[in-house]
Amino acid sequence: MPETVEPTTSLEDETASLDTCPMSSDPGYLTNHLLIAMPALADPNFVQTVTFVCEHNAQGALGLVLNRALDMRLDDVFEQLDLPTGTLGIGQHPVLQGGPVQTDRGFVLHRGEGEWASTLKVSESIHVTTSRDILDALARGQGPTEAVIALGYAGWGPGQLERELVENAWLSVPADDRIVFETPIEERWLAAGRLLGIDLATISPDAGHA
Repeated sequence: MPETVEPTTSLEDETASLDTCPMSSDPGYLTNHLLIAMPALADPNFVQTVTFVCEHNAQGALGLVLNRALDMRLDDVFEQLDLPTGTLGIGQHPVLQGGPVQTDRGFVLHRGEGEWASTLKVSESIHVTTSRDILDALARGQGPTEAVIALGYAGWGPGQLERELVENAWLSVPADDRIVFETPIEERWLAAGRLLGIDLATISPDAGHA
C-alpha cells in the first residue's frame, strides 16, 4: 500500500519545493489520472478514496486524496500563517487530508492560472503548488478561481503502484476537472467510478484482492 506515517493536522509555514515529483512525459504512466480505490482495499487510509496522481514515473508516484476532509477550514490555515482574508466565504472551504505522508506539508491543487514560486504543471488545466505565495493570493481574493487545499500526500516507491494495479487495489481513469474541483467531497468516489461506467456501490468488497 502507499507509504504511511501518523497523520497530523498542522501546516508548517514553509515554501516546500516540488522536487519530489518532477515532471515527466513518459508514456504508460498515470500522471493526471484518478486512482479509484476498489471496495476490497482495506487500508484505512485509502478505503473508498479517489486520488489525483500529480506525478508517476520510474521513481514512483505522488498523489493527493480528494475525498477525505479534515476538521479544518481554509480560515484555520490563514490564521496559522497570519494572513488577513479579504474574500468572504473562501475561508470556509474544507482542507483535505491529501494522504498519510508528511501531513504537515501543504499542497494547493488548482486551475492553471497565475505564476507561483513552486508549481508542478500536471496538465494545462490542473497545477499543484506548495509555496506560500498562492495562499497569500487566495487570502486576498487574487488566487486561482478554483483550488483544493490538502495536507499530506500519498506516495509510492518504484514499481509499487504498478503492482497494486495488477493486484486490483485500484482502478484508474484520466482525471476529470469536474471531479477535482466541482463534485461534492462525499460524492467523488462514486462519481469517479461512473467515469468508467462502474457503480462502485454494487461491487462486493469480497471481490478480487488488494
